[in-house]
This record gives sequence, structure tokens and C-alpha cells, in this order.
Amino acid sequence: MTYEVDKPDEQWRTELSPEEYRVLRRAGTEPAFTGEYTDTKTEGVYECRACGAELFRSTEKFESHCGWPSFYDPARSAAVELLEDRSLGMTRTEVRCARCGSHLGHVFTGEGYPTPTDQRYCINSVSLRLVTDEQ
Repeated sequence: MTYEVDKPDEQWRTELSPEEYRVLRRAGTEPAFTGEYTDTKTEGVYECRACGAELFRSTEKFESHCGWPSFYDPARSAAVELLEDRSLGMTRTEVRCARCGSHLGHVFTGEGYPTPTDQRYCINSVSLRLVTDEQ
């Protein structure tokens, strides 16, 4: 797929920290309960750390107690792309930034989450940057 923000791998390596690169560009996962935004209740907009695209809003963030920031809906449906992920011997739905293709996390559906959409977008903190009104 072609993305609006398309950079060579070496450029991503120089622009991102090693951990950001591992998660965003190599579909890694940060350890549960270690991310910067796991328990954050600050109001604002969560952007893609790689390209700055608006992905999620704090108004759609909820406590899922899964170890990663959880949202029940993206800021707009076109902000993310969903792909089948068959890694780790299971089938999941991967969430990527639609602007740059960076890995964000996974979305789980129909599991009785107490949300308006019955979805949990389980997103790595390292994939996000929170922008608040004060900034």
C-alpha cells in the first residue's frame, strides 16, 4: 500500500528512537502496564508519533485494565487502517496509521466492552503522542 508519508527505512531509523522504531515500523509491542499513556486521563488528541496524524481523542479513551491505552473509536474511521494479523498463532486485527502505515496496536470486537462501539483499540503508548490544549 502507498501512504501519504512514505520514507525509506533508514530515515525512519534515524527519526525514531530504537523502541519507537521497533513498535511503529516492525510491529512490536511494548510491555503491558509500562506505557506513558496507559493510565493517563489528560484531555487532548492522540497523534501518531511517527507522522503526527490525529488518531484518537481522550473522550474515546476508557479503562480496560489490559495494560495499554484503550479507545473505543478512532478520531475518524479513515485515520486508521485495519489488517488481518495471523502472527503468534492467532487471528487478530492489527491497527495501523492510515497516513504512514505505522503499527499502532490491535482492535478487539464483540467482547462485551462497556463502550458504545463494543470495541477496544488496544494501542501502544510509544505509538502515540498526546497533544493537549496547553501545548
